[in-house]
Amino acid sequence: MNKNDMNSRVLMAVLISFVFIVIYSYFIPDTHKQQPAQTQNPQSQSAQNPATQANPQAQDSASATPQISPASQFATSQTSSTPSLPQSRHIISKVISDDLEVEIDELGRISQVYLKDKKFTAPKQEGIFTHLGRLFGLNKQSAKPLEKLPLLSPNAVFPLEMRFQDFALNQEATTTPYSASTSQIAIDKDFKDSKTLILTQKLKSLTITKTLTFYFDNTDHLKYDVKITLTQPTTYFLSSGQRPIADDDGYAFHGVVLKENGLDGTIEKIEDKDAKNTAQHFTQVPFIAASDRYFTTLLFTRDVRGINVQVLAEVGTQNPIPYISLDSDMELEGYIGPKDYRDLQKVYAPLTDVVEYGLITFFAKPVFVLLDWLYSIFGNWGWAIIGLTIIVRIILFPLSYKGIMSMQKLKDLTPKMKEIQEQYKGNPQKLQMHMMQLYKKHGANPLGGCLPLLLQIPVFFAIYRVLYNAVELKSSEWIFWIHDLSVMDPYLVLPILMGLSMYIQQALTPSTLDPMQARIFKLLPIIFTIFFITFPAGLVLYWTINNIFAILMQIMINKIIDKRRAEQIAQHHKK
Repeated sequence: MNKNDMNSRVLMAVLISFVFIVIYSYFIPDTHKQQPAQTQNPQSQSAQNPATQANPQAQDSASATPQISPASQFATSQTSSTPSLPQSRHIISKVISDDLEVEIDELGRISQVYLKDKKFTAPKQEGIFTHLGRLFGLNKQSAKPLEKLPLLSPNAVFPLEMRFQDFALNQEATTTPYSASTSQIAIDKDFKDSKTLILTQKLKSLTITKTLTFYFDNTDHLKYDVKITLTQPTTYFLSSGQRPIADDDGYAFHGVVLKENGLDGTIEKIEDKDAKNTAQHFTQVPFIAASDRYFTTLLFTRDVRGINVQVLAEVGTQNPIPYISLDSDMELEGYIGPKDYRDLQKVYAPLTDVVEYGLITFFAKPVFVLLDWLYSIFGNWGWAIIGLTIIVRIILFPLSYKGIMSMQKLKDLTPKMKEIQEQYKGNPQKLQMHMMQLYKKHGANPLGGCLPLLLQIPVFFAIYRVLYNAVELKSSEWIFWIHDLSVMDPYLVLPILMGLSMYIQQALTPSTLDPMQARIFKLLPIIFTIFFITFPAGLVLYWTINNIFAILMQIMINKIIDKRRAEQIAQHHKK
């Protein structure tokens, strides 16, 4: 096989692999999407949790496990009709601001958080098919904005939910209501004031007090501090809550994120359906969070010693339930709301690790930081994406230039390569040797054209993960018909422009492909257009602008090549 054929096949393999990864990443259903719970008997529940058979006094708070019993199941499915605790849903206090509302129930838990910002309550942008359906009487009503968006599942383990190692105490605590110092708190983020709510639960053997302080702390989203005091020490467990369900998109990460062994430790992720039957223990944890695509509920400490955390499996779904192991009074800080990078950074810089971009988080996170910086300059995420595209093209320009020039040299050498192939078609070794000599003599690299494309692939997927997971882009407008860069273009304009730009780029780019490969390449713009129809508009915008700059660069290089050829012809005539 000669190097030219190898170059063509490598290029084909790269493109086919790229298409496959795109299909797999977006169109293959997520295996971690939540499934309905399966009923389990009490014996199986006890088997999942050794603590039901252990002596509570023999275990410390770091290794003990929350009590489970048939009467008070610790972990149940969000889709099951059986809740994690008796769900009377009697609200004893509310925290209200212009943009959100927090409900505290009679068991001292944050049972619901509502967002009222138009960014989150706006209906999904209607597309061309919806309008056509309404025109023909298929869709009669347009979607209306929500009054407020609920974040938490009514059947989940809620933030600030407590469990006790002592079985009798646990039973009493899950049936004894708290009292609240006030039934309603109004808080104004413009004044940056704080408001305190005291929750008290009086049990036979001890009294529990939760002191909650709510404030905005230089962010647009509410933060709270919690101080738990007990009249006597006992082993107990405090939950940061199961993940929000406001955006249950199956292609995003859903589950628990924490950092183990201090701030310099490792990030641990436990995705829905992946929690183990036996409790997973983590030490020196600075924060514990449960997240969906856009939202999170978390607790954290600034104490360098961190906290001890257990993650249990929800019965029937294997979804993770996070708990903090404690045996005395404790002060923690909490946050429930959007995974806004800047707000999390203002609250506590390590919390930015809660923003999850998948396997390429290490690369995607700097990409978002750059994109966010561009947004601070342009004030519009669409123009920030275009700015990011320009920066990427500038960085890759030297390699792209060399790759295109190498492809042009190969194209110019095609007649000579065919002569060598014809001359040595019966002798592969001599054919290979003479082809290498030809490449070396003219400075051509048969694989040079593949490198720019290879480098574009990780950049593309980093931007894909950023645009897909960044809550900042939700409901973010660009221009004209694009009112939300985080969802597909409703009128399919950008995918069509992307396909056209890809076709023009192919027509201008020098090629050494054989006729069969060339025909396959001509189909790629159509294939990519179809795939990109359902992609976020921001991602299609990036790829379209990338193609346009590639076209401009190709035109510039073609002019350089034509000028050099004209000079060579002029010199030849002078001779």
